[in-house]
Amino acid sequence: MKKISILILSLAIFTACQAEPEVEKGEKIVIPQESSQLLMVTTDNWNTKDGMLQRYERDGKSWKKVGEPIDIVLGRNGLGWGIGLHTTPKDAKYIKKEGDGKAPAGLFALGNGFGYEDFEIDFPYSVYKRTDHCVDDSKSKFYNTIIDSTKVKKDYKSFEHMKLKNDLYKYGITVNHNPNNIANAGSCIFVHIRNKKGGGTAGCTAMREDKIVKILKWLKRSKKPLLLQLPKTEVAKKIANNSLK
Repeated sequence: MKKISILILSLAIFTACQAEPEVEKGEKIVIPQESSQLLMVTTDNWNTKDGMLQRYERDGKSWKKVGEPIDIVLGRNGLGWGIGLHTTPKDAKYIKKEGDGKAPAGLFALGNGFGYEDFEIDFPYSVYKRTDHCVDDSKSKFYNTIIDSTKVKKDYKSFEHMKLKNDLYKYGITVNHNPNNIANAGSCIFVHIRNKKGGGTAGCTAMREDKIVKILKWLKRSKKPLLLQLPKTEVAKKIANNSLK
């Protein structure tokens, strides 16, 4: 009987050693304590453009859902790890790059709301003009920043108008992706209004106008809101002390 028990124990140890390795602590995503509002976007996999957004508010040590889930579209080519308030896994298969049609995965601070007209909310808000540009030319010193093109010497060939000829940027939120403006790592990431056909974006998160208006009214600067975007399979593995259910 002892020999059989030893064999069973040995097999158990061998099986445990063959199991998938746990995510390193440094690769866990930790939501800062000072933040108590969260926009959480989840998708079925890395390559889909479709997902759901759920608002959360911190209640003590746990997170509580706010409102109903919101249908969103992401980058036309899905998600890739971006640069934000997280550590990109060493074995990451998908990495966000400039022009790849992927939205950034990870945890990010929100910058400011924006739109075409004044909008009184309890969150930083900017009214942008046609001459305000978000520069996506990696060779420019203004890369990944929004500038008033009438006040600078232009050194860029590629940019986005922050006031479009359509309503997609009528209301939006800037996302602090790639905050150090690393060349070719991805630029000009926003939450904004989706097009009527429901097509994927170049890398932003988009939804119906009434939904983003509701989010803008909900955001509070004192609660330091964040954006978390991940495929569902990554949520359980990456979120430390997860109560986002």
